[in-house]
Amino acid sequence: MDQPIPYLDLAAQMRPLRKEIDAVIAKTLDNCSFCLGPDVTQFEKDFAAYCGAKHSLGFNSGTSALHVALLLLNVEPGDEVITTPYTFVATSWAISYIGAKPVYVDIEDNTFNIDPKLVEKAITPRTKAILPVHLYGQPCDLDPLLEICRKHKLPLVEDAAQAHGAKYKGRDIGTFGEISCYSFYPAKNLGACGEGGSLVTNNDAYAARARSLREHGSTQRYYHDEVGYNYRMEGIQGAVLGVKLKHLNKWNEGRRRVAHRYHELLADTPLQLPLEAEYAESVYHLYVVRHPRRDELKKHLEADKIGSALHYPLPLHLQKCYASLGYKQGDFPVSEKAGQECLSLPTFPELTDDQIQRVANSIKRFFKK
Repeated sequence: MDQPIPYLDLAAQMRPLRKEIDAVIAKTLDNCSFCLGPDVTQFEKDFAAYCGAKHSLGFNSGTSALHVALLLLNVEPGDEVITTPYTFVATSWAISYIGAKPVYVDIEDNTFNIDPKLVEKAITPRTKAILPVHLYGQPCDLDPLLEICRKHKLPLVEDAAQAHGAKYKGRDIGTFGEISCYSFYPAKNLGACGEGGSLVTNNDAYAARARSLREHGSTQRYYHDEVGYNYRMEGIQGAVLGVKLKHLNKWNEGRRRVAHRYHELLADTPLQLPLEAEYAESVYHLYVVRHPRRDELKKHLEADKIGSALHYPLPLHLQKCYASLGYKQGDFPVSEKAGQECLSLPTFPELTDDQIQRVANSIKRFFKK
């Protein structure tokens, strides 16, 4: 009898690394370097080098990194930040924590990323930054966004939480904007054994202030220059991420293998498959298909013991927490339709060809009914 195919199998990633991870955690415990410390410092250096940036600062989450990024850009209460309604809510939380207003712009139908053609129309005198998301591992179309930023003298912040190692026109994302932010939530392409995040920048002043803000607004213990936050990365997470970073490119290649195999096997189905834009090299954090009968297909896969997931079934502009923004059904139709039709198939580097084939066969049976 066929074994169930999980939507995500973190244990498959951890098993071959277990001895090495146990060893670095034991060293961290022996050194009692629990908050920041040498393991975090080394990971920061390694991840900055990976991104091709001068600075990478470890945070306790990607959400915290985004919050501090906007503080560095002097976003204040009453300001506006343009972003996407079709992503995880943490992107908007960072704006709201400051008391600023998320201003949403609809997405492109084929990439799920913010539509650059609509961004300029959303700019007002209160706009302080543009915050796109490289969703599902595929970079946004950055050139037109950067041109808008130059024209209006606005900073760009890349939310790269789902796109570690992705490329735009052959160049690694992470240094196109003034600041980029990553999440190391366990399910991410580069995931910690718990929460974690990073703020990446080439700006020395931003890096210095970010170090202070993440540690209670302090550069010298018990002396606080401004109101700060307890946003430090834990030493254990720095140690784990240091081990896993060495495998990230291999894992991303594995995700691309899975995606390309799905492309081949599902090409003759009625599903709308993910489009890898000509300017992009996606790292396929998720492999997301679309169909109006999405919910039926999910139940069918469940009956076949195949995992799947719904990502962002209710776009942010329709969430109860943002009712005060005044958006309504129909304001962002592309995002709303995506929320109704999208289904994430099993996607992780260790997924075997036989498992991919079983997923494809199950989907084909569904459409033959």
